[in-house]
Amino acid sequence: MAHFIDNDWTMQSFALTVSKTEERHYAEACADQFLNVANEWEIKDKVTTLGTDSALSLNDSAFERALAKCRKIVGHFKHSPANAQELKAQQAAHGHQTEPLVQDVPTRWNSILEMIKRIQRNKSGLTTILTQQNSKVTMLTDQELDRLQKLEELLEPCRYVTELLGGERYVSCSMVLPALCHLFRIMEPSDDDPVYVLRFKKVFTTDLAQRRDSSNLTWLKIATALDPRFKDLKCLSKDERREVWASVHDLLMAETHAHQPSAQTTQEPSLKKSKMSICLLGSPDSDTEEEEDAIDCCLNLYKPEPKIDIGECPLQWWLKREGAHARLAPIARKYLSTPATTVPCERLFSLSGHIIQKKCASLSSDNVNRIVCFSNWLSAKKDYARLLL
Repeated sequence: MAHFIDNDWTMQSFALTVSKTEERHYAEACADQFLNVANEWEIKDKVTTLGTDSALSLNDSAFERALAKCRKIVGHFKHSPANAQELKAQQAAHGHQTEPLVQDVPTRWNSILEMIKRIQRNKSGLTTILTQQNSKVTMLTDQELDRLQKLEELLEPCRYVTELLGGERYVSCSMVLPALCHLFRIMEPSDDDPVYVLRFKKVFTTDLAQRRDSSNLTWLKIATALDPRFKDLKCLSKDERREVWASVHDLLMAETHAHQPSAQTTQEPSLKKSKMSICLLGSPDSDTEEEEDAIDCCLNLYKPEPKIDIGECPLQWWLKREGAHARLAPIARKYLSTPATTVPCERLFSLSGHIIQKKCASLSSDNVNRIVCFSNWLSAKKDYARLLL
């Protein structure tokens, strides 16, 4: 999928292709596939970032035994229409909403959270059914239910963060570092935490820190600085803040040099004229000093700007102030366009799964590509139309 911010400061996102591959997903094969797509769309020189998927499961988290028991319970009702019907009857008898149990995906924490919630909501009915059936699948004990309640409380902030970062119609990459900072605060050990919660928090924060350090931190920091919601960089240390603004300064300098005419496109003056120009106008260093002053002025104009509320749109802010921050605007457009996660691509995979079914088994890979891409483009067009209304 391609993501960019157009001239009207609107986030655009659309599928480029869905390709069939019979090779293993080695780095070289993925790189070749990407280059083929980029060349086909003639965007090779416009690509700034690439997203890759990586997820953590809750193995060795002190909750695995209780979660394994949950999965057995879900499977018992999910794979038997008779058991599912009994569950519906129990839900009606207890005045609960009729809902099926949810099977989790170990690397999708929101699915784990939803599995726990539904079992907790239906524990009375599940206990009754499993007891009457004298099944080998047993209900969770009170201790295990209490432990899962703790896990639910721990995962709820993660659900909020993952849903927040999974969008594709709004700026998300600038929210990554503030969101991680929030999670680190949530996962700080407390004197009231039982041992298994302390163990979970340690495993969680250790993995989160490793993932943060292995991410494109420089890009994320600059995106955060150029988002008027988080431009104070409170999620970073003071030393990191200075480094970020130095990086933005260097980007402005590079942008300035990129738009200057090259020496080859201008007529070369004679040696005599060059010497005369140096005598009359000063050394070339003066131009550099002027550029430095102009860039410092640009940053000094942007940094004191008031922050906007987290619920406001940073792209609307830039649309209104693009003229006042003309040098920074192209950099902001570039850095804010990157999505925080690969969730948009995963939605595309889900769409492909709905299309490629037994009844459509004879579809060629080219036709699958056309159907998926057309569906995605039409959806994006409808979303854009709704934004204009």
